[in-house]
Amino acid sequence: MSGGRIARELSRRWLAMRLAAAGRVHQYPEILALRRFFEGFAIDALIDVGANEGQYAATARRDAGFRGHIFSFEPNPDIFAILSARAARDPNWHVFNIALSDFNGESEFHIMAAHQFSSLVKPADRLDPIFVERNRVERTVTMQCRRLDDMLDELLKPHGLSRPFLKMDTQGHDRSVCEGAGARLSEMIGLQSELAVRPQYEGASEYRAMIGWLEQHGFVPNAMFANNKGHFPLLVEMDGIFLRADLAGEGAVSA
Repeated sequence: MSGGRIARELSRRWLAMRLAAAGRVHQYPEILALRRFFEGFAIDALIDVGANEGQYAATARRDAGFRGHIFSFEPNPDIFAILSARAARDPNWHVFNIALSDFNGESEFHIMAAHQFSSLVKPADRLDPIFVERNRVERTVTMQCRRLDDMLDELLKPHGLSRPFLKMDTQGHDRSVCEGAGARLSEMIGLQSELAVRPQYEGASEYRAMIGWLEQHGFVPNAMFANNKGHFPLLVEMDGIFLRADLAGEGAVSA
């Protein structure tokens, strides 16, 4: 085994130990996949849609080794205050208290009992029992919505960025975010979307429909993994990383 491979293996083992000690070992496959993607495709901009308190962005920095610019979008005004304070320590982490969607204008944003489930979309009529109390609307606020294709230049151009990765965790609204990117979705090197096996929001795309839509728009699967520890015994949601198809080359390469 070469020195480089030994170093990578030791780094992976140290990551696994840190995650296990923090009770986050279920995140190991996702973090490894992101680390490899960010490095392998020289990603310089992370567009973090549905940022919540900044957990994903912090993981990208600390665990996946991402060193580029992060643009985090979080509509919930209370949670945005936490996100903003967290990002203030990082000059390359930019935050926006708006929602990305498929239109420019205002919309009601539903704040749920468990804030991480808040969404532009209402909960489905029938929820898995584990979500009934947590995914309950407590109040609504009026939120400014923007299309990504209208914002992309103002995000990337001032920093000379050209290799963006789009991460979405919008609780049933990911496809609308993609549609709001319009033709400029093809400028994403890759993207990450929450894939609903058992949809918990009104009108949310089921995972097979979302995968098919992304393939029709030029993206192929790179990695998939259960999120939230999989909600044993029935899988509720997955996260999928997708690569722009024209960058896939001739297929699989060694680790």
